[in-house]
Amino acid sequence: MNHTFYFVLALTVVLATDTYGAVLDINGDIIFRGSYYVLPVIRGRGGGVTLRGRGGELCPFDIVQESSEIDKGIPVKFSNWKLRVAFVPESEDLNIEMDVEATICIQSTYWRVGEFEEERKQYFVVAGSKTDGSGQDSPKSFFQIKKSGDDDYKFVFCPPACGSGRPRCRNVGIFVDEIGVRRLALSSQPFLVMFKKANVTEITSKTM
Repeated sequence: MNHTFYFVLALTVVLATDTYGAVLDINGDIIFRGSYYVLPVIRGRGGGVTLRGRGGELCPFDIVQESSEIDKGIPVKFSNWKLRVAFVPESEDLNIEMDVEATICIQSTYWRVGEFEEERKQYFVVAGSKTDGSGQDSPKSFFQIKKSGDDDYKFVFCPPACGSGRPRCRNVGIFVDEIGVRRLALSSQPFLVMFKKANVTEITSKTM
């Protein structure tokens, strides 16, 4: 065993996390590849995130919060960040996918921002493909994870700005619709979250 190699590797990870900031789970461990439950920081206002048919229909799916705080929902996977680090970085565009074996809708389960709903005056987070019609990664499917306070996190959506301006980021919050469904939507009030690692048994048993 080459102890020097592992020492250099560990030192590289430490320096990278200090420079860029790594997202941590509820145990304080760095999140690398894997599946994690997205759980609310504030208790008594619902549980983890899951999929639910839109408008009372079976399909297509929206990304929503479980109504019961004891329900962890479906774990998610993070991918496709451009920064050349192994861990999930803070404040970097990335894709988020619900880690479910199969769905009745036979559709992709990446998070993306849907079309503006005139009736509710809202942009909702829906499930769908991470690419656009040309097969390229869609700007609507990229989110960032940002620190909110010392230990909490929030999701933000930062669409590309026109010209050389900075992107105008919007928080991902909770919109409670007329039938009580807690839908993820762009909002001024963030949905504060924490991440709990899912075990293999939990992941392989998830279907919708």
